[in-house]
Amino acid sequence: QVQLVESGGGLVQPGESLRLSCVSSPVTWSRYKWYWYRQSPGKERELVASIALPGPATTYADSVKGRFTISRDNPKNTMYLQMNSLQPEDTAVYYCKATSRFIRDQNFWGQGTQVTVAL
Repeated sequence: QVQLVESGGGLVQPGESLRLSCVSSPVTWSRYKWYWYRQSPGKERELVASIALPGPATTYADSVKGRFTISRDNPKNTMYLQMNSLQPEDTAVYYCKATSRFIRDQNFWGQGTQVTVAL
């Protein structure tokens, strides 16, 4: 079982930055693939970014490329999402997820953290 707790959300103005954190229970990082998702009211949950070893290899949604950076500090069991140049369309609840690379359909989600971008 992997427990995930997000933090770092808040209310910011357009153009500002936030860094989200996702603290996991102690796990072997390489046994999972790690994700940030977001969900806005009335919309489906969408994939924002992912990170996995080796590399680490990262991927981003087109809508956040060049503005968001995903990273992980393994000794701290923490994954981050650095969000720069935030826009109102980035407003959503942001969730982190861990997916096992060895056990089919084993996924763990955090409870989410609200990000609101508005004047």
